[in-house]
Amino acid sequence: MKKPRSRSAPKPPAPESRVALAVIGAPHGVRGECRVKAYTADPMAIADYGPLFSEDGRVFEIEQGRFLKDDMLVVKFVGEDDRDRVKALTGLLLYVDRASLPPPDEEDEFYHADLIGLPVYDQAGALVGTVLAMHDFGAGDLMEIRPASGGGTWLQPFTRVATPVVDIPGRRIVIDPAFLAKPERRPPGMGEEG
Repeated sequence: MKKPRSRSAPKPPAPESRVALAVIGAPHGVRGECRVKAYTADPMAIADYGPLFSEDGRVFEIEQGRFLKDDMLVVKFVGEDDRDRVKALTGLLLYVDRASLPPPDEEDEFYHADLIGLPVYDQAGALVGTVLAMHDFGAGDLMEIRPASGGGTWLQPFTRVATPVVDIPGRRIVIDPAFLAKPERRPPGMGEEG
C-alpha cells in the first residue's frame, strides 16, 4: 500500500459525519513507522478512503503501509519521521467522512455513524429514547440509549432478537425492551446523589 500525496489541503469532516477507521498504536522501529489498528473488514482498506483526520482536524496521509497481523498494520504517515513524535500519537483515533464510505455490503450491516442519533421505539410504537453511542466491550455490539423520559442511559444488545428493526431510511429503530439493561436505582447516599 502506497498512496501519493494529495495536492490540495483536505477539509476534515464535520463531527456528525465522522466515522472512526483506525487508531494509532505504538511506534514500530525508529523511522517514524507505527502500528495502526484498523476497524475496516480489510485492514489494508484504510488507505482507500483518502486522508484520515483526527478529532482536532489534523490530517494524516498514509505514505506506505504493510500488513502486520489480524487487524494490525505498520504504517508510515507523510511527514512523520521521528519515533518520539509518532509515540505522542499513540491512542489517536483516525476518521474519514461518512460520505466517502461505500454502502454496507450486507442488509444487516450498519455503520455506527448511521445509527447514532436515531430514535428508538418499543414494539408497541412508543418512543423509548435515542441512540447515543455504540459500544463493543468484547461480547458484541451494544446500543447506548438516552431515555426519552430522562435519567441515566440504558444499554441494549444490538442483535436481531433484541433489536428486530433497524430502518435507516425511515430513521427508526425498534427494540424488544425485555433486553434493556437499565441503570440500577440506589437509595440516596448509596453511591448516587439524589
